[in-house]
Amino acid sequence: QVQLVESGGGLVQPGGSLRLSCAASGFPFSSYEMSWLRQAPGKGLEWVSTINRDGISQGYTDSVKGRFTISRDNAKNMLYLQMNTLKPEDTAVYYCAKEANRGQGTQVTVSS
Repeated sequence: QVQLVESGGGLVQPGGSLRLSCAASGFPFSSYEMSWLRQAPGKGLEWVSTINRDGISQGYTDSVKGRFTISRDNAKNMLYLQMNTLKPEDTAVYYCAKEANRGQGTQVTVSS
């Protein structure tokens, strides 16, 4: 059974940083590309970033390029999202995703 558990969200001021983590279990983690998605209040689900199986290749939505960094530790079955220079428009629930599966999400609020 696929389990994805996100953590690391919180309230941060504009310009601040957060590091999200996702603990994965129930499947061979190193065999799958992994993604981060987000859903802002009143909006639909948005793709944020994807990393390939060995962590060498990453992709980002334009609005986070240069500010967010996705990474993974296959030995620990962990996925990460380092978020720097956060903006109020980054406020959302962030989800770790494997194909159609995603976790319960972690809330990120960027506000002064």
